[in-house]
Amino acid sequence: MAMGGLFSRKGGGDAGPSRSPGSNAKLRPIRRDDAERRLALLDDFEESGLGWFWATDAEGRLTYLTANAAQQLETGADALLGRSLSSLFVPDQEEEQESQRTLGFLLSSRHSIADLPVRVAAGERETWWTISGKPQLDGEGNFLGYRGSARDSTAQRESQRDAARLAQYDSLTGLANRHRMSKRLTSTLTAYRAAKRSCALLMLDLDRFKQVNDTLGHPAGDELLKQVAQRIGSLIGKRGEIGRLGGDEFQIILPDMDDRGELGDLAARLIQMVSQPYSIDGSRAIIGSSVGIAIAPYDGLETEELVSSADLALYAAKGGGRGQYRFYSSELKDGARLRRQIEEDLRDALHAGQIDLCLQPIVRVDNNTVSGFEALLRWEHPDRGPIAPDEFVPIAEESAIINEIGEFAIDRACELAAAWPVDLRVAVNVSPVQFASGDLAGVVERALARTGLSPHLLELEITESVFLGDQEATHRLFKHLKKIGVRLSLDDFGTGYSSLGYLRRAPFDKIKIDRSFVRGATQDDNNNAAIITAIVSLAEALDMETVAEGVEAMDELELVRARGTSHVQGYIYSRPLTQVEVLERLADDKLECEPEGPARHRADRQTVFKRIGVIHEDHRYDVVLRNLSRTGARIEGLLEVPEGTDLVLDLGGGQLAVAVVRRSDGYTQGLEFETPLVRDGTDGLCTRHRVSPYALAAAGMPLASLPPGHYPLFNAGEEGGSRSRPKFLQVDLSHAGSKAA
Repeated sequence: MAMGGLFSRKGGGDAGPSRSPGSNAKLRPIRRDDAERRLALLDDFEESGLGWFWATDAEGRLTYLTANAAQQLETGADALLGRSLSSLFVPDQEEEQESQRTLGFLLSSRHSIADLPVRVAAGERETWWTISGKPQLDGEGNFLGYRGSARDSTAQRESQRDAARLAQYDSLTGLANRHRMSKRLTSTLTAYRAAKRSCALLMLDLDRFKQVNDTLGHPAGDELLKQVAQRIGSLIGKRGEIGRLGGDEFQIILPDMDDRGELGDLAARLIQMVSQPYSIDGSRAIIGSSVGIAIAPYDGLETEELVSSADLALYAAKGGGRGQYRFYSSELKDGARLRRQIEEDLRDALHAGQIDLCLQPIVRVDNNTVSGFEALLRWEHPDRGPIAPDEFVPIAEESAIINEIGEFAIDRACELAAAWPVDLRVAVNVSPVQFASGDLAGVVERALARTGLSPHLLELEITESVFLGDQEATHRLFKHLKKIGVRLSLDDFGTGYSSLGYLRRAPFDKIKIDRSFVRGATQDDNNNAAIITAIVSLAEALDMETVAEGVEAMDELELVRARGTSHVQGYIYSRPLTQVEVLERLADDKLECEPEGPARHRADRQTVFKRIGVIHEDHRYDVVLRNLSRTGARIEGLLEVPEGTDLVLDLGGGQLAVAVVRRSDGYTQGLEFETPLVRDGTDGLCTRHRVSPYALAAAGMPLASLPPGHYPLFNAGEEGGSRSRPKFLQVDLSHAGSKAA
């Protein structure tokens, strides 16, 4: 086939070899009629691989294709002649979405083709060409076919895809980056709002990740982030999209999820999985995680609002002691303000004498004899009253205040114990922050020297999180403390960064079994009893004592005693006592404590005093919620409510709990829930589901995230009046009177 005029009908002939300066060689331009030299030039071009030529007839069948191109198609050039040009390429949906003008369309409409990317239909490797061509016409304008060129654009396309991926994905972990996650969340929320669907957003960040960077270096930190991403991916799978927003912060989008029970279980598994030890270049690293959860449309309809809600929930989870999850609620905004106020007040509380210690007995279960006391921090705020350590200690740990408070606690505990008429041990909690400060041994030595307390009577309670830092430094400190002569106790064993590895080297004298394992251990469908047995067996093998915390009921006491626990601490024996009360008991030689408590453990009930709504038929009543558990509640404020009556509790914020009256005494009723409540990540309870904002919008309210409080939708009196007479009398407890509802 003659190749002259392949690019166009005009052709050209001015090209020729170049001359170096000073050359005497005669110039021989390649003329238009020099077919031999022109063909040699085109052959050299084809063989160089810089580009190829192709031609078709009027039917779109190949009449010519460069041999090098045929080799990429893994077929001989002669075998390709007669095939349609379109059959050489695979249609690509991505390209067709970006451009309406596909190869088939251009060929059928006889348009010119200019730098059109096409995917080659051959070989396992993805290969792309860029083709160009022009329709050829005879002197009378009849279509003869196409003539064109092609070149391999695979490398260029891969480079473009890599650049596009870098713009959307995190180069370290391969997860979506902040930009992509924001776009995905925006598009998801927009589509789901139209379809009235829900979407959960989880914000997750790593606790104490900075310590890994500081002790093992930034390359180790990068490797840790990769492993964290893999673990999150293995748990989430295809249920949602995972992104790394930067640093140690991750985000998870979970479409069509609004069950807070399922989301809480998932968050707990995430925390547990992320908290397992990591192996990095022969070193061991242990971190933790906190999770904040927000759900659209309940907690936000727009991207910015939902992200803000999840961030606030994450902040609350971290403030609650880390290693926790929290659901967003409108109350968290007030909680954040309160947290800032507590941080400000805490700076002056110690010097103002507002913080002191109370003492809870630790009792031997074989003879009910007190063996010592645990010193517990208490803050009596002048305006807010008592503030629990769970509230202020996490805040103190985020600042240098914890070291000052920790030093005070050790010194004060030694002072109290030194004043007792008999030798009893005193246990003091040591914050991981204080442990890592480097001065703990000095604090202990100064306290013992000032008070004269024998070192063996001081016991330091240390949590597993102290092993997050430099392990060699940790073991050096352990050796120093043991040389001083104090005892070491492993606190909250099994709840955080559990590993048996550190027990081989750490010189603990005691293991404390966390109250979370005692709770529910007497229930038939609970594995906690087996866990207690395993911990006790481990402690006995290592010649350590055991203490079961939080024992409150007689069946719990009998269980931990039967499982071999050596000591018990909890309300079954005594609430925390003041130093005055301890001295009175010891003066009377009252070292024996007889257990007192309910016969059986029942679901934890939170004592509350909160006004809520109760709905019965088409009437709404105002009552006082006195206590609350997963399975039921006690309310006050209604008279003459028969047992077996079905009620709906409006707990606020769109939370409705269907219940039946099981006990009724005067204006007090005990209720059992149809569906148990779920944990909110800390000590709180919430309903699995809430009233949908879509339902509220259908009833006439604006479509928005759930506002706090109660809604007129469930108040028959505000929706056109009552349809029947009220069945019950409502008692106004604030005035000790009653009135008909």
